[in-house]
Amino acid sequence: MASIGTTTAAAPTARRNPGFTRTRLLDVAEVRWALAATAFFLLGLTAQLVGAPVWLFWALYLACYVTGGWEPALEGLRALREKTLDVDLLMIVAALGAAAIGQIFDGALLIVIFATSGALEAVLTRRTADSIRSLLDLAPETAVILDAAGVEARVDAADLRCGDIVVVRPGERISGEGAIVDGSSDIDQSSITGEAIPVFKSVGNDVFAGTINGTGALRVRIDVDPSETVIARIVAMVEHASATKAKKQLFIEKVEQYYSKTVVVSTAAIFAIPMLLGSELQPALLRAMTFMIVASPCAVVLATMPPLLAAMATAGRHGVLVKSAVVMEQLRTIEVVAFDKTGTLTEGTPQVERVDAFTGFSENDVLTLAAAAEMGSEHPIGTAIVDYSRSRGLQVPTATAFESTPGVGVRATVDGDVVTVSKPEAEPKALPSECLSRAECETSAERTAAERESGGMTAVIVRVGGEAIGVIALADTVRSNLAATIRELERVTGSSAVLLTGDNPRAAHAVAERVGIVDVRAGLLPEDKAEAVRELQGDDGRRV
Repeated sequence: MASIGTTTAAAPTARRNPGFTRTRLLDVAEVRWALAATAFFLLGLTAQLVGAPVWLFWALYLACYVTGGWEPALEGLRALREKTLDVDLLMIVAALGAAAIGQIFDGALLIVIFATSGALEAVLTRRTADSIRSLLDLAPETAVILDAAGVEARVDAADLRCGDIVVVRPGERISGEGAIVDGSSDIDQSSITGEAIPVFKSVGNDVFAGTINGTGALRVRIDVDPSETVIARIVAMVEHASATKAKKQLFIEKVEQYYSKTVVVSTAAIFAIPMLLGSELQPALLRAMTFMIVASPCAVVLATMPPLLAAMATAGRHGVLVKSAVVMEQLRTIEVVAFDKTGTLTEGTPQVERVDAFTGFSENDVLTLAAAAEMGSEHPIGTAIVDYSRSRGLQVPTATAFESTPGVGVRATVDGDVVTVSKPEAEPKALPSECLSRAECETSAERTAAERESGGMTAVIVRVGGEAIGVIALADTVRSNLAATIRELERVTGSSAVLLTGDNPRAAHAVAERVGIVDVRAGLLPEDKAEAVRELQGDDGRRV
């Protein structure tokens, strides 16, 4: 995040850019050519060691030259046409020089080293392109709009314009950013804000492109150009960050021109000076080519990207995804660690944390009836209640007459009784027969739900025939052993950890308290998180 900029890109159009496909095909081809060159080299070496005819291992080594050297040679010639001398051409000349003096093994080895380094860098480039493509996939490629006559038409999402009315059906991803003008639904915003629980949205509320509509049908007025949506800005930030190179790599690229020219001039001098002093051609050429082989920059080529890639692969095997070489290089200098919440500190899915049962009912009664009513629901809360009930070995009866109301909850008939599972204050409260006063009856369930939500959980009230029988509280589960990990990070960096999340402040503070984080910044969009990182860096440029 330290290298994230504010450049805006028209992300939706990038999806249709054939450059992505061409780059991917070129990367795959580069890896295949490198593998072929390595295979020919190993075959040639084997043939040479077992005493095969000279023509055989020379032919295999020459095949290594062709498969591993044609692309660097082409790039070098292109650079030469532009009056620059780069390391590609230098390596090829060194390899050809080695063959000219009979040291074809050394030349083939240079080719293999160089081709392998290029292939490894191509793999990293492909991974970066894949990560950007996965972000693009968050937003649908097409959208259904209503024309002036109210007729639906499907268009490219990139062609949406402010003022267009987009139709979003249940379960679809929202194709544009704007305000709801008709309908209501629970919107899964986890890809943008990190909230594990869908958020109820109705007329007048804003929605983000790439978020998932729940069970309601929506009509959304586009208020934001496709190139300015949150998803587009995220893609632009990732592209900018991924294109940033490690300082050592930038340094090596800077000196590459000077190094290549120095080697060429020195090689020419080593060849020319003895010739002027009367040396024979073959010894002078041998000395010059030997120098060029020794001075060839294979060690320089392998000094940056391959070690970084190896470190990134090792981190990946231990569950740490590193998005760029810059991040890998700067890890040792980190002074402040900032965490996201959902899916990072937490598992990313809600789970039942507590069940409060009222007079005459047990926890199992509340869970059984709630699970029966939620059996037909696709909402994460319903799924969590059903899974938790099954994990406790409860026998869940079959419900009928299932109804789901976005932003409210579900209703179903279980064993002849109407069971509802709803958010607090989502429906009128009935009076249980044993209540002593109306105030007591109406506030007990709401009070319990409010207490649970004040602790950062999401609460639903379970009712049978309109009578509240219990409250189920859910929360996004914190990963195990996280508190100890954060304490160790704070010890290593010498600074307190920070939580940056798009979730609501109550949920954020509840998680932060459990893992030992004091500095909490909640309700942030992705660009707000980037700005928060810049604030943490401060004027002194702290590593975050």
